[in-house]
Amino acid sequence: MPTQPQRTVLGRFPAGGPRGSWPAEEFAAAQRAQGTDAQVVMDLASDQFLVVANATAQ
Repeated sequence: MPTQPQRTVLGRFPAGGPRGSWPAEEFAAAQRAQGTDAQVVMDLASDQFLVVANATAQ
């Protein structure tokens, strides 16, 4: 069975933000500009957008 990559949650944003506002996408873009491979995913259970990054191996 393949293992899932470990992810770190960098930020949580409510799904019901104002129309035309994308705070999770903006936060992820800022993280990518700093060199972090950040993605936005939806957590359906909590109705939030999560900004996640793959955990670095140490």
